[in-house]
Amino acid sequence: MTSVVTAGGISVTMRGALVDGTEPLLDRLVSDGVPVRLASGARGGSVPSRASRLWGPDAAAAAERGLGWLDLPERSRGLLGRLAELAGEARGAGLDRVVLAGGGGAGPAPEAVARTAGVELTVLDGTDPHQARAVLGDGRLARTLVVLTGTADPGEAGGALRSFGPPEVDVETDAHRRIFEDAFRRAGISGAALRRRFAVVAVPGSPLAALAEESGYRLVEAEGDAGGPFAALGAAGLLPAALAGADVARLLDEAAALAPTLDLPYDNPALALGAALGSSALAGRDKLVVADHTPGLAGLRDWVEHLVAGATGKDGKGVLPVVVEGVEAPGFGAAGDVRRVLLGDRPDEPGQGRATAGGRSSAPSEPGREAGLSVTGPLGAQFLLWQYAAAVACRVIGVNPFARPDVRESRDNAAALLRAEEGVSPTVIARPAALVSGAVEVHGPEDLIGGARTLTDALEAVLAGVPERGYLAVMAYLDRWGDPDAGGLRSLLAERGAAVRRSPVPVTFGWAPRCLPATGQYHKGGPPNGTFVQVTGRVKDDLPVPGRPYTLGQLQLAQAFGDMRVLRSRGRPAVRLHLRDRVDGLAQLTKALTA
Repeated sequence: MTSVVTAGGISVTMRGALVDGTEPLLDRLVSDGVPVRLASGARGGSVPSRASRLWGPDAAAAAERGLGWLDLPERSRGLLGRLAELAGEARGAGLDRVVLAGGGGAGPAPEAVARTAGVELTVLDGTDPHQARAVLGDGRLARTLVVLTGTADPGEAGGALRSFGPPEVDVETDAHRRIFEDAFRRAGISGAALRRRFAVVAVPGSPLAALAEESGYRLVEAEGDAGGPFAALGAAGLLPAALAGADVARLLDEAAALAPTLDLPYDNPALALGAALGSSALAGRDKLVVADHTPGLAGLRDWVEHLVAGATGKDGKGVLPVVVEGVEAPGFGAAGDVRRVLLGDRPDEPGQGRATAGGRSSAPSEPGREAGLSVTGPLGAQFLLWQYAAAVACRVIGVNPFARPDVRESRDNAAALLRAEEGVSPTVIARPAALVSGAVEVHGPEDLIGGARTLTDALEAVLAGVPERGYLAVMAYLDRWGDPDAGGLRSLLAERGAAVRRSPVPVTFGWAPRCLPATGQYHKGGPPNGTFVQVTGRVKDDLPVPGRPYTLGQLQLAQAFGDMRVLRSRGRPAVRLHLRDRVDGLAQLTKALTA
């Protein structure tokens, strides 16, 4: 059977057994009044307590502060004039290259908007010094405008409004700001001309907002009631893309078209998607394998990964997004713990274009397509759709979508590693490698590597050690532009795992530290069935952080070690692959996995 729910420009298609598992849950959500209670958060600019208690009394305070995303399709229209003014000023000053710099997971949403709109936005949300040097040294510094972002963290106890991250400007944003200020000054740009090179998105009263005011940077106020991926339709998501030339008004129009459907009982695509995610998790299909089949929505899948992992992965529960390269990629096959989702339609899928006037339809499914999920629609509507669906799925599985209790520990560990006496560089002490093979060092416990003598043996031992119904997560602390071959490790490991194990293992890949606020939350707070591989690399040309006793490369390594400490302290099996030479090391890993 195939069920299609279509409204507000969005279509959600469910097939096979998923329909049978979702419809009873959908009926229960309606009888509990979830659509009306949740959508009430978008009315009148306030969040009634009946909406905030959807995730239980313990989550009510965080929800009171975290449901502001529901009315952003309308509220953010008040930003459009300011955004147009800033974009016009930038163009008038010849600043046609926009760099989004910082951390906290602020990059995926504006990057998806810019890529979908076909405009250039440079997202520098990592700490690899080679990546930063590439931006500084490409000859366009004189035309560069830097956007520093910070959003509210609604899940923080006490409800104080602050920049997204620690109770100070987060270390990545601080480092990038210092590096760009220094580069501008070295290029002879100072005073008012330097101040015009920065725009800041931050919550009023936060440390980042105070920094903007002290420095004379232009400040766009962020919402205090929407954070991280839930702020995609707010100032943090819109400003960088608008400065780059994207039509963000159209984005809000797309979301606004879906908004009236959010309190409907059945002709509600967002409720149907949330029920599908929740019912899949309850049935043990807690790996959401995502393939992009939507022309023109580049970057959406990465934002969906950040949203779903960060919202659901806590209290030993969660839905793990596994982003794959396409429908033919290793890892997209059917498995007992997997729910496959397509962002877009396939020509061979049944039921397309057969929705009834009421928004739902049923039709026999193709043989072999007994379960699956696909979602179509424009980007602005997709943002609102997935936010609502994630919130509903969190109610179903019993977690607070707005809390990220396990993110801070990795940041605190990294900060501790960076602390040193003034003028003294920090020291990160690494143990000797368990195995050295050419340009690759393997660091890990004996019980995981298993006395491997070759790189292939070590990788196969790691794959074999992933528990049944578990997953393997690869986190690359590398240059996502200069080391693109690292991204191919996901499919190679998935393919190798299918060959050496009795059952395939889901493999995720993330550029770090970009992934830490989202999938990093799942790694530490979700089900304890993950095995982890960090990939670090030798830095050939490090970059000092002016005014700090560390370099960008040392910060990057401290972030890797800080997260590794948390994983191991919680009993998560983890290894680190260090590339003595990045090009040769990645080539060796590829060869080892295809031998």
